[in-house]
Amino acid sequence: MDQFLPAIPLKGARVIVVGDGEAARAKLRLFAGAPCELVWRPAMKPVAPAPEFDEETGARILPGRFVPPGAFYRAKFVFIALDDEARAAHLAARARRAGALVNVVDNLALCDFYTPALVDRGAVTIALSTGGAAPVLVRDIRCALEGVIAPGVGLLASTANRLRDQVREALPTLDARRRFWETALRGEAAVRADAGDALGTALALSRALTGFRDGTPAPGQVFLVGAGPGDPELLTLKAVRVLRDADVVVHDRLVPEAILQRARRDARRIDVGKRRGQHSVPQEQIAAILIKEARKGLRVVRLKGGDSFIFGRGGEEAEAVRAAGIAVEVVPGISAALACAASAQIPLTHRDAAQAVTFVTGQPKKDGAELDYQSLASARHTLVIYMGVATAPELSAKLIAAGRGAGTPVAIIENGSLPEERAVSGTLADLPALITAHAITGPAVIVIGEVVARAPDMAAGLARQALLEDAA
Repeated sequence: MDQFLPAIPLKGARVIVVGDGEAARAKLRLFAGAPCELVWRPAMKPVAPAPEFDEETGARILPGRFVPPGAFYRAKFVFIALDDEARAAHLAARARRAGALVNVVDNLALCDFYTPALVDRGAVTIALSTGGAAPVLVRDIRCALEGVIAPGVGLLASTANRLRDQVREALPTLDARRRFWETALRGEAAVRADAGDALGTALALSRALTGFRDGTPAPGQVFLVGAGPGDPELLTLKAVRVLRDADVVVHDRLVPEAILQRARRDARRIDVGKRRGQHSVPQEQIAAILIKEARKGLRVVRLKGGDSFIFGRGGEEAEAVRAAGIAVEVVPGISAALACAASAQIPLTHRDAAQAVTFVTGQPKKDGAELDYQSLASARHTLVIYMGVATAPELSAKLIAAGRGAGTPVAIIENGSLPEERAVSGTLADLPALITAHAITGPAVIVIGEVVARAPDMAAGLARQALLEDAA
């Protein structure tokens, strides 16, 4: 560790910023709204009477180039943003003699400390620093954290702080208090805090304490979360937050380890993965697992590839959980159809090629109704088939028999969004042969329609195939 980032209380502290321009203003903005005395000493004498306070940050303004003796008295932090290095060094020395910690902008040699990049959530502050080595990198990391740190975490922390004495009195042991906070801070109170409901947050924590003390578990909840096509960066922010707070993760085979690692290390994983012709856990048992775990007062995430409500049987699971009297929330994911088509640059709709798009499954319910091939064979209509690799010969033959042109472009995208992604193109008549020739075995989406020819790589493949057919 090259540096240590302490947390220094700001309540009642005196913070002084010396200098002009955006560099000085950036330091002032850091402390806008903080419970400190913020003083700004612009280096240039104003041409007109200066206001007493800065409108943007609330800082008290003491203008003028001259910084009088005693100006740094009681200061905890002094920030100096001056182009004149000699003057900056002189003022820094004066500030240190007054007992302040000094930061001179863009001059590491004169700094007692570095200004970290901050994720500010009120009572919760996250500081990031490279010691001035790569500030742009720190900025990027901060932006990433801003997206995954819940907006209400500061309200949650401050509300929990006010409850600490009650918790200590109700739960005398450290272990009991730890278990209480692990449960309470991930439940209803967190939802209320994210909504900005201060009263609701306090009431939720109080109810959680009463239930924990009396041995009554808080009501559990099930979250049906779409994990997207596999790339962890395609998870929604809400999916990341819900997964991070889960006590139990019930997941499918198609969810990669890189996504499962977004869960807490102590979250229990239950693999209910299915394979064609081999259902390791029957659907009814999956629903029973969700209900059983939620009835323990746990937050249960049912994690599915793609979106749980598009050929994921999420609707059946939601119905079962609701029927058991357990709250269920759906967090949508990016469907494989959208992700695979986007990765291959295939527009699923296009004004010059397709007026509609239909998602169908290549594995209809056993003994269920057959696909309506007549409507699916319509011209200017994009067809996206999930789980269609094994049934491709039947799909191809029946679509052609229903009137879809044998030369209609098709694309097969295997392992979409993952490093091992492959995309091949051809015609509807050649669909089974394409799958065999390219040994398509992984999860794949089949796109049928004129839009396939709009993608640059697909168009090139179709052109090559046409030349081969003409030569033959």
